[in-house]
Amino acid sequence: MAAQIGRRLRKGAATTAVAAAAVAALTASQAPGATIDDQNRRATGAQATPDATGNGDGTATGNGGYYTDLPPLNSPTGTPSPSAGPATGAIGTGEAGLPATVLDAYKKAAAELGRSKPGCNLPWQLLAAIGQVESGQADGGRVDANGTTYSKILGPVLDGNGFAAIKDTDHGAYDGDTTYDRAVGPMQFIPSTWAWAGRDGNGDGVKDPNNIYDAALAAAHYLCRSDRDLSVQADMNEAVLGYNNSQDYLNTVLSWYEYYRKGTHSIPDGTGTAPSHRSDDNSGANPVPTPPVPQKTKKPGTHKPDSGPTPGTTPGPTPPPGKPAPSPTPPTPTDTVDHLADGGTGRLSAMAGHTFAQKIVVKAVTKDGKSVPKVRVRFMITGDTDATFTGGETVATVVSDNMGKATAPALAAGEKTGDFKVRALVVGRTVTGLDYPVTVTERRADTLARTSDTELTCTPGGEFADQVEVKATYKGAVADGVAATATLVKSADDPTENDKGPYFKDADSKTVRTLTGLKTDAKGLLKLPKLYADSTTGTFLLRITTAGGATLTVELKVAAAAPPASPSPSPTPSPSA
Repeated sequence: MAAQIGRRLRKGAATTAVAAAAVAALTASQAPGATIDDQNRRATGAQATPDATGNGDGTATGNGGYYTDLPPLNSPTGTPSPSAGPATGAIGTGEAGLPATVLDAYKKAAAELGRSKPGCNLPWQLLAAIGQVESGQADGGRVDANGTTYSKILGPVLDGNGFAAIKDTDHGAYDGDTTYDRAVGPMQFIPSTWAWAGRDGNGDGVKDPNNIYDAALAAAHYLCRSDRDLSVQADMNEAVLGYNNSQDYLNTVLSWYEYYRKGTHSIPDGTGTAPSHRSDDNSGANPVPTPPVPQKTKKPGTHKPDSGPTPGTTPGPTPPPGKPAPSPTPPTPTDTVDHLADGGTGRLSAMAGHTFAQKIVVKAVTKDGKSVPKVRVRFMITGDTDATFTGGETVATVVSDNMGKATAPALAAGEKTGDFKVRALVVGRTVTGLDYPVTVTERRADTLARTSDTELTCTPGGEFADQVEVKATYKGAVADGVAATATLVKSADDPTENDKGPYFKDADSKTVRTLTGLKTDAKGLLKLPKLYADSTTGTFLLRITTAGGATLTVELKVAAAAPPASPSPSPTPSPSA
């Protein structure tokens, strides 16, 4: 932050110096602690070291450049005022006005997260703050009616020159660069992150990082990973640093967040004022094509072979004879990976709603079978499933340990049963991945027992005083959400439905002797509806079965009421003595 403030002071921006002081005061009370990124690394808030593995997907933006302009000290007003001139580097209160389509995208994204991840408590003003710092609100709101930018907004080339070195991952599809990646769109996602974090925010069936609705929704989900609660300052700091791992970046975003919280208003698309100062000045972000400089040529006939250097010039150094050429850059660990091997993963199966006991383990190895540590491996859940990794995400990135092994987070099964796959890939290198088949089975119980030992009796034409309640367990633990069926059977050896004796009633008070669609509650309990008796007397059987094979047979007795006992005759008084 000091370098940023100093740069502005040298430009003579007195107002910016005051604004910078305000940021320092704000962030002093909100200084972020160490955070954990998606690879379980502690982040201190300093600018991240360029990624030697050539992928840099630890952040949404690849730690690329951003706009450093700060909001004005005065609070936003409902009436836009002219922005300050570019010489000051300060933004006027007119920046409280957000382009209508951009503002709508932020609010809709936050509203969707309020429904899908209410515990995240994502404020739309945080999306606006990031949008301001990343792209100046889509270059002042230059978007069409569907929210797509009129031209691509590209960050600097991530070639390792001051930034992470991220080799091309999208074949230039998003950023037009087939050698290195660049951050793309109004929320500046790098292609490798967009590949798994992208969302369709405007419902057109396309996930486009150049569309503000898609990009804002993707940013919202990205910020709300790992069960964060953004109403907690530490979680908000962690989320922003996960977007771009820089303390200066966090300070700038929080400044705009506080500014927008004080009030904003909508302005027409395309009329916003784009910021003018970037952390990556002269780095090539959205470069303007420069015509080639003409080369001076000598007149024909003036060249003299072996004539030596031109008078007045200094000859360049001549390498000494026999000196070897500079050695090539040594390969990174990722460059040496030939394939992924299974690291001892067992059978992956779990009941719906349960966590898988087995984790996926892969091993990065060279062509000679040697282990490769410090390689990023991405695990992705694919197929028709609602299963996730711990924390609710469908993608997880893990760094291989000293033995070359990368262990995926635990899988948590949803309610959807069936098969799906988890794919493991090396990030930043095209090698064949591994697919792991996974199965989610229905919830099961292996034991059923009544919660009461009261005898169940009834008179003909009456109703049973007690309702049948049972408890289901599986391997001694509560079996919740287990499907069950209750049937009044003919006998212990004949499981067909009885046509006489006790019965249940449906919603229309009609006789029913089989109940389906039953489920145990969170405590594994299942309480059946009231039972009634027809005119038939005798002992009857109620059989309850569950998924997983647990079965319980309950006796029901229907008998006429015993006649009241007749009073005994009074004894004859004995004669008096």
